[in-house]
Amino acid sequence: MCRNITELRGLEPPATDEEVTAAARQYIRKVTGLRQPPPGTVAQYEAAVTEVAEVTRRLLESLPARRQPPPTIPPLRRPEVRARLAR
Repeated sequence: MCRNITELRGLEPPATDEEVTAAARQYIRKVTGLRQPPPGTVAQYEAAVTEVAEVTRRLLESLPARRQPPPTIPPLRRPEVRARLAR
C-alpha cells in the first residue's frame, strides 16, 4: 500500500475529520494515479474521496481500542507540515 498513508487507529486524540479526509485523498490519488482529477471529473473524484472518508470513519469507530499508539505521527500533526500548509 502507499507509504504516505499513516495509521489513524489509536491516535490520541482520535483522528480528526481533516486527517481522515487527507488519508482518503491520498488513497484515491494512489489508486487512480492522478494527483489532480482531469477537467470534467472533479465531481466524481471528490465524491470518491468523500465516500472513502466516510467508510474509514465508520471503520475506525467500530474497531477495538489499540494497546499502543501507531508508530508514526500523521503528517497533519507534524509542526513542519502545519507550517508549510499555513503559508
